[in-house]
Amino acid sequence: MSRHVAIVTDSTAYLPPQTMERHAITAVPLTVVIGDRALLEGTEISARSLAEALQKRRSVTTSRPSPEVFAAAYREAAEAGARGIVSLHLSAEVSGTYDAAVLAAKEAPVPVRVVDTRMIGMALGFCALAAAEVVEGGGSLEEAVAAAEKRAGDTSAYFYVDTLDYLRRGGRIGTAQALLGSALAVKPLLELDGGRIELREKVRTASKAIARLEELAAEQAGSGPVDIAVHHLSAPERADALAERLRARVPGIGELHVSEVGAVIGAHTGPGLLAVVVSPR
Repeated sequence: MSRHVAIVTDSTAYLPPQTMERHAITAVPLTVVIGDRALLEGTEISARSLAEALQKRRSVTTSRPSPEVFAAAYREAAEAGARGIVSLHLSAEVSGTYDAAVLAAKEAPVPVRVVDTRMIGMALGFCALAAAEVVEGGGSLEEAVAAAEKRAGDTSAYFYVDTLDYLRRGGRIGTAQALLGSALAVKPLLELDGGRIELREKVRTASKAIARLEELAAEQAGSGPVDIAVHHLSAPERADALAERLRARVPGIGELHVSEVGAVIGAHTGPGLLAVVVSPR
């Protein structure tokens, strides 16, 4: 569907395909490199394949899209009738994706506003949806940007991981924090803070960590209205159970998404990830 303002994001937004189609959102894929094979997230590698590679301790890295890939997406949007583009991306603190989009925007045939949402996962996805809803209501490019930035500023994300080793290896969390989180075999709880992944708390057991994750999300959600996403990697039962408990605890839930993260985020968190995104409307 042609719209006067196009919404572009990247594959780490983890929006359901039907949602992206309904709101005409384009996602530019990041790349996962396993050994010497470069695979596009979302089409060429599944979360299961990624988890298997990690469990076999194969070399796994990730890379941003090239500026040329963004340029092609911007040209396609313009050719479809867009007179402006809002390009929303995962935190520049953890990826060079934003920088690649900025380079491409300089040569785009229509104005492009590139936004570092300082978010990842559905925390980014909710920002893209906020911008799309403004455009669907006839709003301008600047109004769509403002809606996305407000949503980002109000959104929180909390993570439980079985180990900080994957984040340390990928350079997404400092060695000192990783060692601190691993001390005495405690289970780490993380949060997004200023676009960075920071160690928030140390909890003694996995069950207590997940209970604390639920508490943090419920406290942040309050009485709503709020949208919530529960992410996981190779932990579907845990994710479903957590989502149902949050549905019971938070009276003002609007949308509640449960999904497995893609290969890019999974490569840096490892199997066992459980995350909650709380995004007030």
